[in-house]
Amino acid sequence: MAATDTGSMSLIDRVTNVSDFIWGGTWNGEQVLQIAGQPVPPMTIILLGIGLYIMFGLRFFPIRQLGSSFKGLFKSRKGEGEGEISPFAALSTALSGQVGTGNLAGVATAIALGGPGAIFWMWVTALIGMALAFAEGSLAIRYREKTSDGVYRGGPMSYIMMGLGPKYTWLAIFFCIGTLFSALVTGNSIQANAVADGLNELFGIEEAIGGAIVAIAVFIVIIGGIKSIGGVAEKIIPFMAGAYIIMAIVALMLNIGDIPATFGLIFHGAFNPQAATGGFAGAAIMLAIRAGVARGLFSNEAGQGSTPIAHAVAQTNDPQQQGRMAMLGTFIDTIVICTMTALVILTVQGDFTGDGVAVAHAWNSDLEGFAMTSGAFAAAFPLEIASIPIGTLIASTALILFVFTTLLTWSYYGERAITFIYDRIPGSTRGGEKILHMIWRVVWCVVIYLGSTLDLTLVWRLGDISNAAMALPNLLALVLLSGVVFKLAQGDKTAGKDYRADTPEEPEEY
Repeated sequence: MAATDTGSMSLIDRVTNVSDFIWGGTWNGEQVLQIAGQPVPPMTIILLGIGLYIMFGLRFFPIRQLGSSFKGLFKSRKGEGEGEISPFAALSTALSGQVGTGNLAGVATAIALGGPGAIFWMWVTALIGMALAFAEGSLAIRYREKTSDGVYRGGPMSYIMMGLGPKYTWLAIFFCIGTLFSALVTGNSIQANAVADGLNELFGIEEAIGGAIVAIAVFIVIIGGIKSIGGVAEKIIPFMAGAYIIMAIVALMLNIGDIPATFGLIFHGAFNPQAATGGFAGAAIMLAIRAGVARGLFSNEAGQGSTPIAHAVAQTNDPQQQGRMAMLGTFIDTIVICTMTALVILTVQGDFTGDGVAVAHAWNSDLEGFAMTSGAFAAAFPLEIASIPIGTLIASTALILFVFTTLLTWSYYGERAITFIYDRIPGSTRGGEKILHMIWRVVWCVVIYLGSTLDLTLVWRLGDISNAAMALPNLLALVLLSGVVFKLAQGDKTAGKDYRADTPEEPEEY
């Protein structure tokens, strides 16, 4: 661990230590938690353990019902119950929060940290995450609030209060604090940093100016609340995700002969103590697992507790239906979009340089983060428009639009968290909430501007910590409410206890 000349650790070193302990079980580079000489990553064990428990309890419902869920996807464009936006718009809103930097820069970072094998563990995280996502989406509809002026809203803070009771208020507040932390770091600063880089690479706009442009554009949308956010997400996400997947498939078809070797790298790296080749020699299996799970969670947010905030406003009274929508979001985000990015990075050949030596693939090169993804697409589509490779235009445009919608959705997540905390104050009112919403939206856009120029290493490490801070209370709630989830999957729409009581503050239900 690097230290300053005075022997004291820098801020980045301290943050890295905490991140390494949470996700890797190490401190100052030494194994703190270990079994048979292998480091035990606490957050990875918790996330995968609870996910497996719920998957078994659901009797593999998410996997068994995946096909039928896709068949009903477009039927969900029209709401058939109470709520604010259609089930499809709620899915699009959740996806707009999920599909962002993690799908382009995060995948590259996972490969850089854990080698190609990290992608396998990202897949594992996504499949298990589908069970967590179903649990979150179904509980979000089963337990949601209705304000005095008829607005529906919810999320983990609501299903904790209504499903577990007032004695768990501390857990709901803990979740909200974690949500605010995660919103400002992973939902804002990391995204703002990435979109500023994308605008700089695409148009040569300075990061600070790019951050200001994005902040203004975001404010124009979020001023209209969740209906405005859902409307924009429903239009942008399906189109952009589809276009990105098609271009990735074309890039892979141009390099189809290398695809078998790519899958060989992924599976070999997942179970072999040494990474395959390139700059990752010596990467252990645990490092691949840690990178895959951490970046998988960052990308699809399964178990983190963010997406149920979006699914709670869906116009449906069927918890199982929205649970299906939620699990589709995890599948589309990671199994489809992240996989496309990973395969392009690992498969496409080009003129790259790694440690001063010519290499064939972007993942072997000196490129990092989004530059690695952009470089791979540029190699696949080298024809230039205004001196910019078409591949770079594709990747940068996708990044900008994905990140823009992520900034919209996460602003709402943070808004719900700060509103819940405010509502715990005696005398809180609906009018007070609306004033707080406006203040939060302004602060959110200011942070976008500031985040566009932050140090990327520090921001990503803070993101790992904030994800865990948000996920832990939500995962505990999912375990405590797992019996309700299992019954909801069986079609019992009123499963579980209801803790509702008239209160003078908002919402008037508890």
